[in-house]
Amino acid sequence: MLNIHNLSVSFGGEYLFEEISFRLNSGDRVGLIGKNGAGKSTLLKILSKDMPVDSGTIAADKDLKMGFLRQDIDFEQGRTVMEESYQAFVEIKELELKLDEINHQLAERTDYESKSYSQLIVDLNDVTHHFEILGGYNYEGETEKVLLGLGFKREDFNKKTETFSGGWRMRIELAKLLLQSNDVLLLDEPTNHLDIESIIWLENFLKSYSGAVMIVSHDKMFLDNVTNRTIEISLGRIYDYNKPYSQYLVLRAEMMQQQLNAQKNQEKEIQQAERLIEKFRAKSTKASMAQSLIKKLDRMERIEVDEDDNSVMNLRFQVSVTPGKVVVEMEGLSKSYGDNHVLQDIDLLIERDSKTAFVGQNGQGKSTLAKIIVGDLDHTGHLKLGHNVQIGYFAQNQAEYLDGNKTILDTMIDAANETNRSKVRDILGSFLFRGDEVEKYVKVLSGGERNRLALAKMLLQPFNVLVMDEPTNHLDIKSKNVLKQALQNFDGTLILVSHDRDFLQGLTNKVYEFKDGNIREYLGDIDYYLEERKVADFRAIEKKEAPVKKKEKLKSVPVNVEDQKKLKSLKNKLSNTESEISNLERKIAAIDKELLENYDAAIAKPNFFESYQKKKRDLEKLMQDWEELSMALEAFQV
Repeated sequence: MLNIHNLSVSFGGEYLFEEISFRLNSGDRVGLIGKNGAGKSTLLKILSKDMPVDSGTIAADKDLKMGFLRQDIDFEQGRTVMEESYQAFVEIKELELKLDEINHQLAERTDYESKSYSQLIVDLNDVTHHFEILGGYNYEGETEKVLLGLGFKREDFNKKTETFSGGWRMRIELAKLLLQSNDVLLLDEPTNHLDIESIIWLENFLKSYSGAVMIVSHDKMFLDNVTNRTIEISLGRIYDYNKPYSQYLVLRAEMMQQQLNAQKNQEKEIQQAERLIEKFRAKSTKASMAQSLIKKLDRMERIEVDEDDNSVMNLRFQVSVTPGKVVVEMEGLSKSYGDNHVLQDIDLLIERDSKTAFVGQNGQGKSTLAKIIVGDLDHTGHLKLGHNVQIGYFAQNQAEYLDGNKTILDTMIDAANETNRSKVRDILGSFLFRGDEVEKYVKVLSGGERNRLALAKMLLQPFNVLVMDEPTNHLDIKSKNVLKQALQNFDGTLILVSHDRDFLQGLTNKVYEFKDGNIREYLGDIDYYLEERKVADFRAIEKKEAPVKKKEKLKSVPVNVEDQKKLKSLKNKLSNTESEISNLERKIAAIDKELLENYDAAIAKPNFFESYQKKKRDLEKLMQDWEELSMALEAFQV
């Protein structure tokens, strides 16, 4: 399907990777892993032809279709969510326009016996057949299904894309890729902006996907659930094993240990041979044996142990000044967006040096409350910050606030003050931005490198309360561990929004669960919270709560007699309309078949074309009726 041979890419004279080779086959679901800046996103850009290579070849099957989910996307303004999603069906939309044009001409023309009219009928059948083969009658339903799976609601479908955040626009782009008939999917951090329910849906979609998938992700559970192969980029080389992530780590460790043992045995053998050579060299009777041993050593292929890139950032959060005992106090706090009441009458007291986790589904108000605490959002109700409170805030999309046209060094210098400007290079070095790397422009950095820079920039400001919203997005697994260690050593107050159980373990001593506009307190760590909820992880909570949503919806069905009559009437009308549509579609299909098999005999029938066009118009009217009835029924049951 896709064959990569001796691929090399370098930046500033240094190889990102050198002469790497691998093959992608149908059914491969590859987890592409490595530390931030190792070249994962670069490799995806090369495979998608977004970026040239220095040397090497990429051979692909003829007519191979490839879809690439980039970290940076740009939409044309003015389109709705549905209209943007339909961009996945370029050929179908073109055929749709052709069908409209042909049907319009057939409806207006009366020269039924002319050759040009006959040709229109032939064109109509050809285009209709092609339209049907491409799934023209199903694409709208498929689009709705994928958008709902990725967390959109029906009321979102007709909203403009520019009204959504970058994370939601990323979901639209992902929906387009999943709807296209691609042979290869290249997904760069697809789970960063998804809630757990949507991640589970995406996992199931990808597990049944017949093409090849290559995924860059730092979500261990996602990689284990989806992938069947792992490729790691490390120090310019790749390590390729047909195992999901966790199994790969075990296998890789075992193989490195085997290499180390073999290398030690070889070194013993070499040392023994060298001792014999030194012993025999001076004796004329043993000189030939010494020469034989020298030749043997020259021919010996020395065993090398795979190098592992263990470089990690050095991170420490310092407390600026000691604040008062109460850090944040809120009473009757509420926040609404129109009719959407995200938070209702929240009472909360956060004390100095506490370590607090905000957990819950996306859209339940975790990030909203974090933004209110740092003063980014207005609200109703009472909120008071304690004495001497200085807040450091890491937003979920913190990296988006960096100026892509600045260098790494300029970004830091501009954020520094007189007291810490001299320390900028030292801070950058501790975040693995060393030497000439600090002259790189922000726009060429990977998502993980941008997050590291955003963390480094945050250290230039004084704080004693740290509010972090999904700080591990884009960070590689080693950097996650360093950040976790730094937060464990932080002597100040921590408020952490996250859905990553591994990251939260041992990090907080209080958990607030956000649900239906309210919060519930759990006086313990994340393991205590999950134990109280009687589940193993956040995913289990999502799965457990899914049936409840259905029950709640069923409760809203009308119970009085008059409403029940209206509901029954709507259902009957919908059922009858569906039957009529089905019968009419069969009749039109039979006429189309007759036209193809015996055109002359078909058009010889009296009033043939008038009857044919009337059936088409009747079908169009029935489809409109069906849509109106469906919407009325849906509105009745909400």
